[in-house]
Amino acid sequence: MNKLQQYLLQQRAHYSTWEFAVFAVLTLLSIVNGQTTVFYLIYFFWWNELVRIIIDRFYYKKNHNAKVANTGAKGIASSLFVMAIYFVFIVVFFGFFAVSKNKELIMVNMEVLFFHNWFFNANLLFIIIERIYLHTTKQPLLVGFGGFTLNMIVIHISIILGAFMLFFIVKPFPNFFTPENLWGSVLVALPFVLLKMAGSYVMSKIN
Repeated sequence: MNKLQQYLLQQRAHYSTWEFAVFAVLTLLSIVNGQTTVFYLIYFFWWNELVRIIIDRFYYKKNHNAKVANTGAKGIASSLFVMAIYFVFIVVFFGFFAVSKNKELIMVNMEVLFFHNWFFNANLLFIIIERIYLHTTKQPLLVGFGGFTLNMIVIHISIILGAFMLFFIVKPFPNFFTPENLWGSVLVALPFVLLKMAGSYVMSKIN
């Protein structure tokens, strides 16, 4: 076993910390490059949960250390139904309707939606590889389906938070909250980064 493999094996138990660190770094880079919006952040949380649902469904029976949480749902049908509703709402409302008067934000949102935002793509690729790696190395994971998993609750909160940010903070000051304004983007992203940090902390305690 080489040193890289040893290091990965040592760090896999701290995957929640690494997941947050990668999210924070890539979000910061996207801010610096003027590619962060409320839609970017909420849509990433949505993809984060979808990836978890699909990968967990295919791998948890092969991972004898995975435990299924009692969320009232035993399959992924209810999870995918909720995710489909959220997808339509997030894309229509946060991607277009809520920023209909700001062409710059719409263009950034379109790039995220169609995977032309490389910071978003890199973050998404990381969580896919990470989740598969954790299952294949038989890590003790808490697997849950339905509308009340931790990640699903994060989506619930992020939607409420995103609506508040858009209508009470971003819309009243359209010239300040633009992709090119670094400090405006920081203020938009900060609550979501803190939300992600809280979710990662709770997940580390559960697992």
